[in-house]
Amino acid sequence: MDFDLSDEHKMLRDMVFDFASGEIGPLAEKIDREDKFPDNIFKRLGDLGILGVTIPEKYGGAGSDLLSAVMVLEQLAYTCPALALSYGAHSNLCANNISKNGTEEQKKKYLPPLCSGEKVGALALTEPQAGSDATNIQTTAKRMGDEYILNGTKTFITNGPIADIVVLYAKTDKSRGAKGISAFIIEKEFPGFSSSKAIEKMGHRGSPTGELILEDCRVPKEDLLGEENKGIAVMMSG
Repeated sequence: MDFDLSDEHKMLRDMVFDFASGEIGPLAEKIDREDKFPDNIFKRLGDLGILGVTIPEKYGGAGSDLLSAVMVLEQLAYTCPALALSYGAHSNLCANNISKNGTEEQKKKYLPPLCSGEKVGALALTEPQAGSDATNIQTTAKRMGDEYILNGTKTFITNGPIADIVVLYAKTDKSRGAKGISAFIIEKEFPGFSSSKAIEKMGHRGSPTGELILEDCRVPKEDLLGEENKGIAVMMSG
């Protein structure tokens, strides 16, 4: 069995290394000191074609494999771990999750701006009372007509303060425990949604981490990701 990298993988690795060492490396100390990325960083990653490595080309991605995504992450982390963290939350936890579980309409709507860097993505699972015990989340989602009404707080969310599109988990049936969790796609413009300022951290500075607050947040039923009460399957797929 041949474990050597293909020529395409080697070209991708070298391209990302050149970008990271040439453009991010000189700024890494400043990013850590000021706890902030350059404003255009996601757009720059999108221009390079690496924000949607595993996303099909018809949605703006590269249509490549998981090894390619890992190699991009590795090369970014070599120069700036904070950027790699935000990249992973955007590309894998958000975009790839929508690609795997979304409807055709959701993919057409959300994936192109995520792949281009026009929009920033995040995943929201952790809560003040539910970190590693993800099935104990307290955020609720109640179906009311053509919308779901979400209430709760998410915390320590990577990219939270700057996210435009969030894959978020909530309880649609509290009586069913883990079998009552559903996944949703949240846009920052949705009524009742807000985010906090970035939380001060000891490490991975530059990657913004914060709280997301949902106060009677109105989410169209079309933004249910996967099936109702099947959120665990979505969670484990991405």
